[in-house]
Amino acid sequence: MPRQARVIVPGFPHHIVQRGHNRQPVFVERRDFEYYLANLQEWKQAYELEVFSYCLMTNHVHLVVQANDNLSAIPQLMKRLAGRQTRFVNALEKRSGSLWEGRYKISPIDTDAYLLACCRYVELNPVKAGMVDKPESYEWSSYSARVGSSYCHWLDEPDTFRGLAVSHQMRVEAYRKFVEQADGSPSDELIRAAINSNKLTGGGKFVDEIEKRIGIRVETRKPGRPITEK
Repeated sequence: MPRQARVIVPGFPHHIVQRGHNRQPVFVERRDFEYYLANLQEWKQAYELEVFSYCLMTNHVHLVVQANDNLSAIPQLMKRLAGRQTRFVNALEKRSGSLWEGRYKISPIDTDAYLLACCRYVELNPVKAGMVDKPESYEWSSYSARVGSSYCHWLDEPDTFRGLAVSHQMRVEAYRKFVEQADGSPSDELIRAAINSNKLTGGGKFVDEIEKRIGIRVETRKPGRPITEK
């Protein structure tokens, strides 16, 4: 079966997942997590990209990154991150070979309807995996910085987050409630299916818009419910 082509759309956020080779652990010690995040900070600034959300699990990485007009920026970011982490781990462990799967997965996101839902999906990974009870308890995701429990000066704030309320504290509380009511969220299945197949995270209108914009046929899926779900 042919691989689904990866689509990058300038001006839209993208959900990215990269897994360890044969799903083996990528991050074992604290230094591994810290090194990856330091490189994420460096290269997202070098390529002038915005990072809205991240989560480093033991054997895979989730990122939500805003694409700019340079279509090579995200591929170069992922190449730099993967290459540096591989060399770092191989040098420490005196090993050789690939640390990652050959291809990362990527899904352009309908900004208004699904961006916050994707950030929530990313940041709830450790909870769903049974690693922590609350997302703020997991050190290696963006959630604690988003809600003010920790500090990450390079984490970017999307317009949809700023649109939640008039003050920052009110926005934080609104986002907390949004994340807490995620149990069984119907958007999760659409997000999961989209990233697993390199498809678009959005409904039919979004698919039509992107097809017209990039001139590539994208298979449509049934629309899921947007972030206004109750």
